This record gives sequence, C-alpha cells and structure tokens, in this order.
Amino acid sequence: MVEPLFRTAFATPPAIGLAVTLGGSEGKHAVNVRRMRVGEGIQLSDGKGLRVRGEVSALGNSSLTVQVSEVQQEASPAVGLTIVQALAKGDRDELAIQAATELGCWGVIPWQAERSISKWEGAKIAKSVERWQTIVGEAAKQSLRVFEPVVAQPLGSKQLVSSVKDFDLVLVLDPTAAVGLGSLDFTDEQKSVAIVVGPEGGISDHELEALEDAGAVRVHLGEPILRTSTAGVAAISVIQSKLGLWG
Repeated sequence: MVEPLFRTAFATPPAIGLAVTLGGSEGKHAVNVRRMRVGEGIQLSDGKGLRVRGEVSALGNSSLTVQVSEVQQEASPAVGLTIVQALAKGDRDELAIQAATELGCWGVIPWQAERSISKWEGAKIAKSVERWQTIVGEAAKQSLRVFEPVVAQPLGSKQLVSSVKDFDLVLVLDPTAAVGLGSLDFTDEQKSVAIVVGPEGGISDHELEALEDAGAVRVHLGEPILRTSTAGVAAISVIQSKLGLWG
C-alpha cells in the first residue's frame, strides 16, 4: 500500500522516534475521509521539501498522532519546470495544471492570452489564483510530492514577454514551429525552463513574434494538434524523459 501524504507545518523538523500530531483540515481529512487506522503508514510534508514518514499511533475525532520513523529533506530538482498556462474555457486549464503538477512542474503562471476566452478580472483574480493553488496542492499530495508548486499572479502577454529573461529557457508550443521538442538537447546551465501553452484559439502571430524576439524558442509536438489541456502535459513528459526522470 502506498503511504498517503498530508501537508502540515513544522516549527522544526521532528526527530525520529518522536510523536507528532496532524490536526486541522488535513487531520480531519485523514481521519474522516481517508479513514486512516492505527498502525498504517503515513507521510507528512511541509510542501517545501521535507518528508516525514511514520505510523499512525493514535486517532482523535479530527486528528491523529504519528510516530516518526524517518525524516528527510529532499533536494530541489536540478531543472525547475514552469508551465505558463493560458486561461481556457471550462476546466481545461485546471486539468492542465493538475496533470502538470503530477508530472513534476515546479511553478505555474496563469496567462491571459489575447485569444483566451476566459477572463480573470477584479475580485475574480485572487479567487482564481487561490483555486489554482488548491488544485496544484491536491495534485502534489496525490503524487506524493514534497514540493508544492506555487501559482503566480496572472500575466498579460506584454508581461509574459518581459518575463522571458527570468528563465534560462522558454519554450513556446506552436504547431507551426520548424523545430520539434524531441530534437532539443538540454544543458546543465538550463536550471529554469518555462513551457508556454496557448489557449483554445492558439497563440496569436503577434504574441509568437514578440516571444521569439524576447528569446523564447518555438517548438512543435509533432503532427497532432493537442488541446490546451494536454499540450503542456505532453511537453513536460518529453522534457522529463530527456532529463532522466524515468530512468
């Protein structure tokens, strides 16, 4: 059985042999939804790289106690992948960031592209960022990741172009690109890589030109034209394979 992972804050990393309490919403979920039982294995993490393993030693109405057997501070990945996901109608953008998190993306940037049908304006901005953060947080726990991606504030196209310089490499997914993603080689100097995914109507010619002029690289994913909900996921899979994540 895979040990489920729950988020909790630690003032200091717990020592092996000590007992820690999981309370709050996570403790309530562990007891009342996951139905954790005494003697079962469990993992706790602060979302910042700390992984604590142990066994459930006691149960409360909405909390449980964990006897700590292992404490590990995991290193950050050699390459941090950020998905720049254009806002899309329905839940397509949410599906995209959920799967991207499960595959190991490091950061998420919402993008208000020129052709985005969905719009984040006014009070909706904070509410939507919070929702996306909840989605990637749950996806990180499901995939047992001890690093939780951070959802940034949304960017417009001009802001996105300006942010290209903040990454070692920015890849723009474009079906008309001359270069395929699979043909690229990644170097040790590329510590931060961003993947730009357009909306349902695609990235406009103006946006493509501006991103390319700023130093971004346009790449395609072969002949199939993928949805905005799957294009970033496919790209991350290719990159993670090239980086050796899967052996």
